[in-house]
Amino acid sequence: MPMVVGVVAGAAVVAVLVLIGLFKMMWRVAEPNEALIISGSKHRTEGLEEGMGFRIVTGRGTLVLPGVQAVRKMSLDLNETELSVDCVTQQGIPLKVRGVVIFKVGDDFVSIANAGRRFLDQQKMMSERVHNVFAGHLRSIVGGLTVEDMIRDRDKLTGQTRAACGTEMEKLGLIVDSLQIHEIEDPTGYIQNLAMPHAAAVQRDARIAQAEANRLATEAEQQSFARMAEATRDSEILQAGYQAQRDKAAAQARQAGPLADAAARQEVVVQETRVAELEAHRREQQLQADVRKPADARAYEKRTLAEAERDARISAAQAKAKETELAAAAEATRVKAAAGAEAEATKSRGAASAAATRATGEAEAAAAQARGLADAEATKAKGLAEAEAIKARAAALAENQEAVVAQQLAENWPEIVKAGASAFGNVDNMVLLNGADGMAEMFAKALTMGGTGLGLARQLLSSMNQNGQPAPAGSAPVLNGATAPKSQKVPLEQDGDE
Repeated sequence: MPMVVGVVAGAAVVAVLVLIGLFKMMWRVAEPNEALIISGSKHRTEGLEEGMGFRIVTGRGTLVLPGVQAVRKMSLDLNETELSVDCVTQQGIPLKVRGVVIFKVGDDFVSIANAGRRFLDQQKMMSERVHNVFAGHLRSIVGGLTVEDMIRDRDKLTGQTRAACGTEMEKLGLIVDSLQIHEIEDPTGYIQNLAMPHAAAVQRDARIAQAEANRLATEAEQQSFARMAEATRDSEILQAGYQAQRDKAAAQARQAGPLADAAARQEVVVQETRVAELEAHRREQQLQADVRKPADARAYEKRTLAEAERDARISAAQAKAKETELAAAAEATRVKAAAGAEAEATKSRGAASAAATRATGEAEAAAAQARGLADAEATKAKGLAEAEAIKARAAALAENQEAVVAQQLAENWPEIVKAGASAFGNVDNMVLLNGADGMAEMFAKALTMGGTGLGLARQLLSSMNQNGQPAPAGSAPVLNGATAPKSQKVPLEQDGDE
């Protein structure tokens, strides 16, 4: 019997455990952020069309028959997708709009049913699908706006985008919790150019405000420095006054003892001075009686005698001066008379000397004129004589050239030989080769130079005969159409006593 009870009790426990396990396998609970979609049997859910064929459970538990019904979960969590859309505005300006869309599956059964039918097995693709929907509508909306509208009223862009996507998102069973436009990129720089005037104005106002603030700050600093300097000055003045008073008090304290000693010494000196004055007065009276009065008497006596002597000397000097004056006047009269006589004599001697000098000059002038006339006549006569001599010589040359040349050479042969030998005048030592033959050759060359002079004379005479007049002085004779060198001229005449 006890065994039967034990078996029954064990069977009951096993049955209970089996029931509990079966209940756990059949019981499903929906979390707050998910919805259970149960399919496999015909159910009717409020708000859904008939024949849907699945049941939606949110926020509670339900029994599911394993093998008969299938249970899958639909997440009700928030999802987000980044937007990066290339758009073109109404003005034709390309822009890139960046934003974010936060969405989720709707909480009502209709939204859950729509989302379940579309995304139950593709819940990870939900963000991509939402991005495509919003990208298309965002391009369409931006194409109808200007850049200025987008910048000034982003809420308008956001509202239009949400309104345009609302119907499609509802069909997908999704709701948009938030749509934010984060950034509008402008690759062409249009937005930056729009901002430049305002930025420049803001920068200008900022600089003006900064300058005004700097000016006010500088003025405040200057005023503060001035007040600090004034306070420092007043403090230093007060300190200097207090220091002067302290120094004065200290000096007075230091001088109190010496001043008392000086006052005492001063009183002693005053008394001693009075005593000295009385003593000096006494001595002065004594001197008056003993020295001064006798000295005054002697001085008066000497002064009286000196005045008398001076008067006597003055009288004698006056007499002497009168005598000297009279003597000087007499001497001046005598000198004046002598000077007048001497002047007359000098005047007479000067007149006589001038007359003699004039006569001498006239005589010398006449003599010089006579000498000049005589020299002129002599020169004229000499010139006429020389002309006659030249004329006669020319005639003689015309008649007998050889004789005249021979005569001239004979008369001037010593000079010709001397001129030929002058080449050896500066020779200190001469070495002659071949002995006597060398000496003969040297003398032959000297004689040859003389013979050359004879030939030159003959050629000169020939040229004189051809021209009908003598050759000019200093010109060279012509030899076979060529001019002979001037160094070979031979003088035809010599003036002198040879």
